[in-house]
Amino acid sequence: MTHPTIHPTADFSLRRVGAMVLRYWYLLRGSWPRILELAYWPTMQMILWGYINQFMASSSGWVAQGAGVLVSAVLLWDVLFRGQLGVSVSFLEEMWSRNLGHLFVSPLRPTEWITSLMVMSLLRTLIGVLPAALLAIPFFGYSVFGLGFPLIAFFINLIVMGWSLGLLIVALILRYGMGAEGLAWIVVFMLAPVSAVYYPVTVLPGWLQSIAWGLPSSHVFEGMRGLLYGGALRWDHLAWATGLNALYMVLSVGVFLYGFHRARVRGALLQTGE
Repeated sequence: MTHPTIHPTADFSLRRVGAMVLRYWYLLRGSWPRILELAYWPTMQMILWGYINQFMASSSGWVAQGAGVLVSAVLLWDVLFRGQLGVSVSFLEEMWSRNLGHLFVSPLRPTEWITSLMVMSLLRTLIGVLPAALLAIPFFGYSVFGLGFPLIAFFINLIVMGWSLGLLIVALILRYGMGAEGLAWIVVFMLAPVSAVYYPVTVLPGWLQSIAWGLPSSHVFEGMRGLLYGGALRWDHLAWATGLNALYMVLSVGVFLYGFHRARVRGALLQTGE
């Protein structure tokens, strides 16, 4: 028995095409994180590099005055990024494998799970950042370890901020499902322009400076530049970063536990996954 061969262009239906487009449009329209992601990268690149260009144009000798300032900024920024991603991705791996429900039919408590996510985030961050920091020595003749004890303080503050962001993202995914998965890769970069990674907070407009000073990351990077240019640790910035991190960690753990409780009540722990 022979089967009829269907030519790919035979009986082409614009109605079916329209139906599929409508299906995908409904998926996009129903997920605000997906819509946000479409405009996110072009806008963020424009803002971030626009401020870098504006600052460099008025301070041409800035890099020369502080040896390794850009290398230090890049490495410390990666600590924040990987700290957040370490929490989010470890959680997403459970979602992708539909293993979340299995975890919580065991005696595992949410606080124990949070702790394990943070430990894995620390390990992922060290694995990612340490080789880059060591390679900077032969490639650029600069060692970030020359910052001494303040480097430890900067590292701790940035990775704790990353954990707070990661827990908030996990709570959002528990609330909105896998449609919010893209937040794991974009939320931290939303803070890059106001974190003063590559330029001082004073470059920002006044209304953005107020937001910047409310972020631990801004105080860390201002403290880093103060150390490289002035040779002394700015304890005021370190104190602000530590205090803000303590506040945000308490809030993020609370939001996560509430989101987890609501997801358990709705049965979302068993239903969410790929």
